[in-house]
Amino acid sequence: MSTLSETPRTDSPETGKRLNKTLVLDAISFFARFWMAYTWIKAGISKLDAHMAVTQNITAYEIFTPQWSDFLARLIGPLEIAGGVLLLLGIFLRTSAKVSIGVLTLFIIGVAQAWLRGLELDCGCFDPTATTTNYQLEYATTIGRDLFYIALSAWTVHRPFKKWAIYTP
Repeated sequence: MSTLSETPRTDSPETGKRLNKTLVLDAISFFARFWMAYTWIKAGISKLDAHMAVTQNITAYEIFTPQWSDFLARLIGPLEIAGGVLLLLGIFLRTSAKVSIGVLTLFIIGVAQAWLRGLELDCGCFDPTATTTNYQLEYATTIGRDLFYIALSAWTVHRPFKKWAIYTP
């Protein structure tokens, strides 16, 4: 009498479904990690040579003093680039994504308070020198976009794409 092995068949329909599901989840994780890396790097680079415009954008929110606005304007671009590089290289993926969620939440709070207070300003997110005339649409679009970015960052916290990552504890 022969005994059959208890190992699952690799050609079963169930295995194929699991493999397809894994590929889809990996694709979402890949997109979330690398899109957020691109987004942070692009936002940071746009601020590097626009110190005065970034300072004016931050001051327009009427949250910080001019001195703090100047300090944040010097800091925000390099920090956004650093966050993007960490995601790109796969260094502390979950931690980097958690910081991303925190920063995006602060951005949403800043835009929402400006909207509620009736301030007319451009967020300065990707082009500090840009101007807009439809502030209501700009605020809603910015908050919606940042919520999407929070979802991508949360996905990276939940299921980071570790392939090509340098260090993910």
